[in-house]
Amino acid sequence: MKKLSVLFAAVMMVVSVGMAKAQKIATLDVMGVLNGMPEKKKADADLKTFLDAKQAEIKKKADAGQAKLKQYTEEAPKKTADENKAREAELATLQQEIQQMNDKAQKDFVAKQDAAYEPIEKKLNDVVSKVAKANGYDYIMDANSSAFVFKAGPDATPAVKKELGIQ
Repeated sequence: MKKLSVLFAAVMMVVSVGMAKAQKIATLDVMGVLNGMPEKKKADADLKTFLDAKQAEIKKKADAGQAKLKQYTEEAPKKTADENKAREAELATLQQEIQQMNDKAQKDFVAKQDAAYEPIEKKLNDVVSKVAKANGYDYIMDANSSAFVFKAGPDATPAVKKELGIQ
């Protein structure tokens, strides 16, 4: 019986080594490739221009708010309590407007970034798939991380979801 278990272990080792050698794995410097693509360089430049313009708008409004704050602070002793209260409300509204501008600029930037990078990522993924199939690679891994960029073979996701009872 002991010989049979040793034989079984030896056979399993040989089979697993054979299976590991059968898979062709390649690596890819994804960021290096992306940064070399002219489309990405143009998208980066366009996004920087967009961001700079939005930041300039916000800075202009913030500077105007700072000037008002300084003016109102200097004039406060000469004004009535009602006037000062109205000025405080005006400054609070201005601060809220600046925050809303900032939030909107951030959302607009993310949307613009997604729209700009989506076709670039699709193009890269299509080329990676084509290269993987042409060279017989089962897996292509990002050289800078452990994430898979392309994989071939069976996907265990549906079986795992079924086993967990999720759709």
